[in-house]
Amino acid sequence: MIEIPSDLHPDLVPLTFLLGNWAGAGVHDFPGSEKCNFGQEVSFSHDGRDFLEYRSHTWVLDSDGNKVRPLESESGFWRVGKDRKVEVVMVRDDGVVEVWYGELADKKPQIDLATDAVARTAASGPYSGGKRLYGYVNSDLMWVGEKQTPEVPLRPYMSAQLKKVVSPEDVADMARNLGDLPDDGIAFFK
Repeated sequence: MIEIPSDLHPDLVPLTFLLGNWAGAGVHDFPGSEKCNFGQEVSFSHDGRDFLEYRSHTWVLDSDGNKVRPLESESGFWRVGKDRKVEVVMVRDDGVVEVWYGELADKKPQIDLATDAVARTAASGPYSGGKRLYGYVNSDLMWVGEKQTPEVPLRPYMSAQLKKVVSPEDVADMARNLGDLPDDGIAFFK
């Protein structure tokens, strides 16, 4: 269930499905880089202003699913206009800053983005742009990223399936809001 926080800026209502903390795993595969499975933690939060704050951390996983080392980190700000156009400003730990533009799909929680501008530091690797698709599917946040460099044409390089992380405070709030339940628990389903 998607709930709209009472203090959410009205422009951000179409992005409500992104709000919260997410965790899961995915696959990374790009020429010249290590092919691997990765873990990911993502956070979308707001403070009442007209943007969502975004943070993502990924790490390489071994064959048993244990963290091996950091893979990529990025953070940024997401906005949406009244015409359902989405804009994102993002900075990544490898020295890349990006401006992304896209739009929300009609009548479904899905966002298509493409880079509009890319700035790189001297230390960053070759990168000339990308595309991303985010979707809320069966209560999961799923995404796929495409990347291009001067040597490699645009191609998928990362994708993940993320589950909503429920904090102990959220569980306590849910328990307080359940009201009176039958003592045996079974009667609730009759």
